[in-house]
Amino acid sequence: MAFSCDLCQKKPKSGNNVSHANNKTKRVFNPNIQTVRAVIDGANKKIRVCTRCLRSGLVKKAV
Repeated sequence: MAFSCDLCQKKPKSGNNVSHANNKTKRVFNPNIQTVRAVIDGANKKIRVCTRCLRSGLVKKAV
């Protein structure tokens, strides 16, 4: 899946756009996914993680 975090499995959520006239149309809330070089099992790999996982320190970035 394109928009999912490799660590926390955060995925797109669906909801509604609500206009001022209270008209509702479907929309998608995508997580903010970034591609990062990280150290996994002693090797550098590219993973796709959300910015919350990056900010909370769940990812050990490769130097």
